Amino acid sequence: MKIINLSKNTVLAENAVLADNPLSRTKGLLGRKAFLPHEALVLAPCNSIHTFFMRFSIDVIFVDRVFKVVSVIPGLKPFRLSKIYFSASRAIELPTGVIVSTRTSPGDILRIE
Repeated sequence: MKIINLSKNTVLAENAVLADNPLSRTKGLLGRKAFLPHEALVLAPCNSIHTFFMRFSIDVIFVDRVFKVVSVIPGLKPFRLSKIYFSASRAIELPTGVIVSTRTSPGDILRIE
């Protein structure tokens, strides 16, 4: 899957994977040694994440049901918890630096294709 920020006309990820069942959402990025450029993990449903036992920092974007950005967390470090975003329906995990380089911000509209 590809993730595009329609508001900024930028590509956030070329190779996104959907984690939409209990097993794939629980595993998430655990056990991985790195997050390659242009990769993403889309957790659905999801309105909060943790980075317990992860080996690297990540960028996180929370979106609502129409893929409007609710919140962004650049560079979330390992062993941290995000806040709960009650209006979010999905979390998009990306390599650190994607939020800054694409200028993604709350209110932007994303598309997953």
